[in-house]
Amino acid sequence: MAQDLARLVGCERAVLAPSTLHLYWDLFDVLARDHVAIYADAGTYPIARWGIERAAAKGVPTSTFPIHDPAALESLLIRGERARRRPIVVADGLCTATGRIAPLPDYLKLIRERNGYLVIDDTQALGILGKMPACDAPYGRGGAGTPAWNGVEGPEVIIGSSLAKGFGAPLAVLAGNAKLIAKFEELGATRVHSSPPSLADISAAQRALAANETRGDSLRSHLAKLVRHFRESLGEIGLSPSGGLFPVQTLKAIPGVDPAPLYRRLLSLGVRAVLRSTRHAPGVALTFLVTVFHTRSDISRCMGALQQSILLIRHERAKQDSALNGAGSRALDLSTNASAAGGWR
Repeated sequence: MAQDLARLVGCERAVLAPSTLHLYWDLFDVLARDHVAIYADAGTYPIARWGIERAAAKGVPTSTFPIHDPAALESLLIRGERARRRPIVVADGLCTATGRIAPLPDYLKLIRERNGYLVIDDTQALGILGKMPACDAPYGRGGAGTPAWNGVEGPEVIIGSSLAKGFGAPLAVLAGNAKLIAKFEELGATRVHSSPPSLADISAAQRALAANETRGDSLRSHLAKLVRHFRESLGEIGLSPSGGLFPVQTLKAIPGVDPAPLYRRLLSLGVRAVLRSTRHAPGVALTFLVTVFHTRSDISRCMGALQQSILLIRHERAKQDSALNGAGSRALDLSTNASAAGGWR
């Protein structure tokens, strides 16, 4: 199973783990045994950050640079050259909030010049994106993730991914050059002190890879059409999402409508969205996950529920505002009358 995944993502070798938490807990501990410094893209998912924090606790210098900003990364790398530490650059392959893919070729060029490693958390993109994107294959082909999309490969590349998103199997994989993976297998503490992936989880992953091999590209093509239809349908009712063509679609702010009550209204109408915090802004946002199991009629139902919910919320807010304005007017009348009578006694 591990070697099948290694071939899929274009690496020499791979190893399975129960989750990305296990994987990154061990990976950064293993990397920290060398003379390294870690540079994290600001868009890096928290679980990878927890692994980085463990390395920092052991004295490894760590820095964060703005999301998808190779120039800022280069500036940090230049400043750190005096210490002669091997740079480890960490980034998510894809940002779900925007649908943007990280500039992996730029990152790889910078660390390749300095004999470093590029660690890519590709959990979101594995099974969705692939190589050679085209008009008839907007997600690309093969489902190997953002390195394949960008044409990024080499012994400097380390890929860590959960299979629970695109492939629907609850386990994780770490892929890279054979020497590094052998070192990870030898020194990884969770491999000694935690249970391995279950046979049921491995079987689910095998089934997912078999489906990816036989009909993955047709499923991805169908998914892209559904996402386009979802976005177009939102536009028809005056709403706008972020997320590009990626199947994680987040509603942009709706004037006069808070996401939390909208989420509850939709849930009461049988539409399950995701109410989540936003990483780079205060408050919460409402996100929809489109899958190949959805139909166009499901999307139409969702749009109807959205329209109905927004109208109800705005109507209720208008009633509340009217009541508050009425109370304010009565208070003003009382104040005026009291003033005319010489004030309160």
